[in-house]
Amino acid sequence: MTSAGSATAKLPAAAGPRRVVVVRHAETVDNAARVWQGHKDTELSERGREQVQAAAPHLAAYAPALIVSSDLRRAASTADAIAGLTGLEVRLDARLREVHVGEWQGLHADEVRERYPDVIAALDRGEDAPRGVTGETRAQVAERAGAALREIVHELLPGQTAVVVAHGVSARVAASVLVGLDQDTSDAVFRGLDNCHWIELVESGKSFSEVTRWRISGWNLGPWNV
Repeated sequence: MTSAGSATAKLPAAAGPRRVVVVRHAETVDNAARVWQGHKDTELSERGREQVQAAAPHLAAYAPALIVSSDLRRAASTADAIAGLTGLEVRLDARLREVHVGEWQGLHADEVRERYPDVIAALDRGEDAPRGVTGETRAQVAERAGAALREIVHELLPGQTAVVVAHGVSARVAASVLVGLDQDTSDAVFRGLDNCHWIELVESGKSFSEVTRWRISGWNLGPWNV
């Protein structure tokens, strides 16, 4: 029988790693019509609303401690559906907006290819040209969206999860910033996010070091097709 003085104290259970789930908004009417949106504030399509209803329970199951969204309506509407199942309020952050596409905003994809062949050719070569001539580069989006994601991470306690709702480009480049992945490599290796699919990022450490790093544990997650 062990005496009280020599008994080994029970250590508290580990809280587990922090986690960030970066979600692309549901389909919009412009997504369906192949229209460039950028900062255009577009409504969800009927299919998009169905996608939200299918995705929200999966995302709420992460039991997020906070939900942050781009302030554009298509992202905020997606975030609201998730928040409605968690009791949380959505915090809006304009830095999570989609890449600004300048003169392309509101144009059909075929029209853009016809009217701006030089810019499209530069992008096809892998150059980070401003979208729509007067819009943003990928690097500019990575700077603002990456900074927003880093700030969200700093708010999380051990074991907590944040759900972040963004856009096709802003979600991918922000996630790449957090894990330290070169954007050209990210472009080459990872496909884009489908509407209402997500990237799961988990904080992990190596056994020989106390330094933690963020890792991609899942990309384009979403086990259903609406």
